[in-house]
Amino acid sequence: MNAETPKAAGLNLPQAFLLLATNDQDGKPKVPMYALRTTLAGAILAELELIGAIGLEGKHVRATGTAPQTDLQHELELIRGKSRPHTPKRWVSMLEGRAEVQRVYEGMAALGIVEHVGEKHLGVFKSTRYPEKDHTPEAALLETIQTALGGAPSEPGAAPAAAPDAGTPATKSADAGTPAAAKPEAEAPDARTTALIALLQAAGLLGKLVPSADKVRASELAKEYWPSHAVEDELRMIRLAEEEEPGI
Repeated sequence: MNAETPKAAGLNLPQAFLLLATNDQDGKPKVPMYALRTTLAGAILAELELIGAIGLEGKHVRATGTAPQTDLQHELELIRGKSRPHTPKRWVSMLEGRAEVQRVYEGMAALGIVEHVGEKHLGVFKSTRYPEKDHTPEAALLETIQTALGGAPSEPGAAPAAAPDAGTPATKSADAGTPAAAKPEAEAPDARTTALIALLQAAGLLGKLVPSADKVRASELAKEYWPSHAVEDELRMIRLAEEEEPGI
């Protein structure tokens, strides 16, 4: 673990997801806004489950009897206050929205991780962007994800290994069928890293952020993870609705 890791560990899942889903330079989302809002809603559910505030009972999300300290108290009270439980997909659709996205961005701006930049049109603020101010937390997150999915990538520009001289016999390990340079083994990730990987995969971001990621391992880690499955189900419904919308 390096010195950067604690800063990443201090972020909750909605913050970690939104940080990775935002372009460092211009502060704009790397995915369509509907995908950003939907996945952020899934990240809220994932965070509440990680801290033990909610759980999946059968097909429904239910609040637990514990009341941990959380920045997501408003969302937790919404779940706790419902007279009847809802499915994960239903909660994703209820929690997704512009206000949630802006609230998480502003929280990171208060921490000095991103910067609030308002764009004026005809003298009136029409849009807000959140370019990166401190790259340390994002770098730590990416390193953690890379480690979980197969080890660090090779350094850019590194010289390739020299080929053996002509006529030189292969090494004994090669004769035995052992590769000369084995790929570093992935470390077993903690629950928070697993949740983040599953959410990034659901949003279609994982391959863009970590091109060398082991996709099979990522799928195994995300398997049966209900918050990311709820995100995928909601995104599928949104895309179907867009496809079925009649043209003008």
